[in-house]
Amino acid sequence: MPRKLLIISLVFLLSLTQNLQAQHSIPDTVAAEFITTKIDLDGKLEEPEWQTATHIKNFTQRELDFGEPSSEKTEVAIVYTKTAIYIGVWCYMQEPEKIVAKFLQRDFDFGSDDNFRIIISPFNDKRNGYEFIINPLGARADLLVSGSESSNIDWNGVWDASATINDEGWFAEIVIPFTSLKFKKADEHTWAINFERNIRAKNEHSRWQGWSRDFTFESIVNAGTLTGIRDIGYSKLFEFKPYGLTGYSGEKDKDTKYSNKLGADLNVNITPTLKLNLTTNTDFAQVEADRIPVNLTRFSLFYPEKREFFLEGYQNYEFNFAGNNRAFYTRTIGLENRQPVPVIAGVRLFGKERKSNIGFLSIQTAEEDTIPTTNNTVFRYRHDIGKQSNAGFIFTSKINEESSNQVYGVDATYGTAEFMKNKNLIIYGNFAQSYTSFKDEAPTDFNGNGYAYRVYVDYPNDLMDIFASISEVTEGFNPGLGFLNRDDYRLYSCFFRYTPRWFTKYGVRKMYFRPWGFDLYQTRSTGELESFNNESRPLGFFLKSGEYFEYNLIQQFDRPDKAFDLTDEITIESGKYWMFRQELQFGTFQGRRVWAFAAYQWGDFYTGKINTIETELGINVSKHINLSSEYTYNNINLPEGHVRTQELAQYINYAFNTKLNITYFVQWNSVEDYLAGNFRLHWIPKIGTDFFLVFNQSYNELNNLDLRYPRANTGAAKLVWRFVF
Repeated sequence: MPRKLLIISLVFLLSLTQNLQAQHSIPDTVAAEFITTKIDLDGKLEEPEWQTATHIKNFTQRELDFGEPSSEKTEVAIVYTKTAIYIGVWCYMQEPEKIVAKFLQRDFDFGSDDNFRIIISPFNDKRNGYEFIINPLGARADLLVSGSESSNIDWNGVWDASATINDEGWFAEIVIPFTSLKFKKADEHTWAINFERNIRAKNEHSRWQGWSRDFTFESIVNAGTLTGIRDIGYSKLFEFKPYGLTGYSGEKDKDTKYSNKLGADLNVNITPTLKLNLTTNTDFAQVEADRIPVNLTRFSLFYPEKREFFLEGYQNYEFNFAGNNRAFYTRTIGLENRQPVPVIAGVRLFGKERKSNIGFLSIQTAEEDTIPTTNNTVFRYRHDIGKQSNAGFIFTSKINEESSNQVYGVDATYGTAEFMKNKNLIIYGNFAQSYTSFKDEAPTDFNGNGYAYRVYVDYPNDLMDIFASISEVTEGFNPGLGFLNRDDYRLYSCFFRYTPRWFTKYGVRKMYFRPWGFDLYQTRSTGELESFNNESRPLGFFLKSGEYFEYNLIQQFDRPDKAFDLTDEITIESGKYWMFRQELQFGTFQGRRVWAFAAYQWGDFYTGKINTIETELGINVSKHINLSSEYTYNNINLPEGHVRTQELAQYINYAFNTKLNITYFVQWNSVEDYLAGNFRLHWIPKIGTDFFLVFNQSYNELNNLDLRYPRANTGAAKLVWRFVF
């Protein structure tokens, strides 16, 4: 209790001493102007409409010199037609030769390039929005925003951009069709909007509004206002996306199978903010390959969703517990053990209607080998309360001829950006119950009445970030459409980070201390300590030049009740293990043409010792060619034997232009005795239409590697059209 009181007191005192500068400069409203002429999307901003439109110029630094005007002149103007909104950007640069622009491809690494970011919330609900990002070469990236610390970078919207560089700086034009946005029906629209410019040569971040270091750019509650858009209606009610695919799949010593498929998605705008999606014969051949890392734990790995079909509107379905545990995990649909299962047809309804956030999904998957045809249904609802709070529920159902599983859950969030006047505070709680029955078994307490809950308090601010939570999962909790990497546990988590701005005159941007950040698991049924992980950081800092350093102390405890295989030759026996390790990390600024990261960790590992080396290297050969490599080496000495593991991931990207690029991903995992390559060509002949050419090959038993005979290989060519009417 004294420790808790001390933390609360420190938060209060430090908050009071913060400089309470206003987060809105005038003007904080920009008016879009209607035009009847066509904008030539060339990035030159030569049309007279750009000159007569209202320009906003009041950008303020968040980094490095907080509260000061942007060191480089920046202007934005907005015009619109009946079908689209256009945004013009002037990023002047006194020394244009220092512009950092290394990427052309879609979804470029915007964290290491000069860029301009735009966030728009047509809902104007202080929560949800769309983020669009461009660099000086016209490369595009986008995010679907569902909260100040929640966004989906895998989402791809339908929009376009073009940029030019000259001796005055870089300039861009962006077009976003109104059919790509969801907004309320109104004669005149008022939307939330904000802009951020990042100048990598100076590590400078400037925003139009809400430049506090306590708030992310995705904190829409601090955005400015967009007005002036009138009478645009919602003329396009239907989006039809048929596809055609031809491909093959083969396995070693088996005949190659060839396939030709047709399928389609039909999107219907029930209301301007509520979309109905109908899909049939859905295929995900174009999806990037999963990276399969070395797993030195006794738990299953979590793989992120990459299939575009599930990414749009993903925030409408979220219901998460601690870590990656969740009531709904989209990869349980259409995938079994990372292998595809055919999707016969499905329906989704998602979006927002006034203060109601709705996510409904029902998908029927086909029978595949021993897997029966299965219906997968989810209904998620959240109701907005106040500025940033909400309450809701979730229902999931997975039914086939062998079993039936349902999960019911409720949750609520209290969020504010005005705690102690200008700080973030989030309080969250949820509870879920599962019911499972099997065709040939009578219901039992184990499979019929499991529950889970989570409660947390989060104070995510710049100087101090404090998080504390309690969660619990009973032995019988079984989310059939979710993900759990363990059950029968009670988890206590606490995280404390302190980042004062010391030694700035010596080139330090901020210090990074973490007195503790721990997860403590108890076995719920016995109350016994099951595992513990704490990472303390007595020293860490970020430099103004972009480099950073960390020295970490790691304390771990693990109590496996059953032996588990570390490798095919080494088994970790059941028991109680305390482990202590140290770690050094160093990273260079990723805005450079060559950047690197290295980490070295050493100390205890169950009954022995471990030394781990992690490295990353990125090389920008030109704006067309970018390379990156990641390598991890573990040297483990145990009484049971000596283990060396290696993992290599190599990414090669060649971008012909912003609409055509090739990626090649090669991975090697020595523990799985696995080597794989993924070749992917993506061509965008016009915005909204995509062509993919994909080849995958994988090998095992690498001691007898023969590249002519892969264990498995697949290939596919897929063309997706888009029609709106």
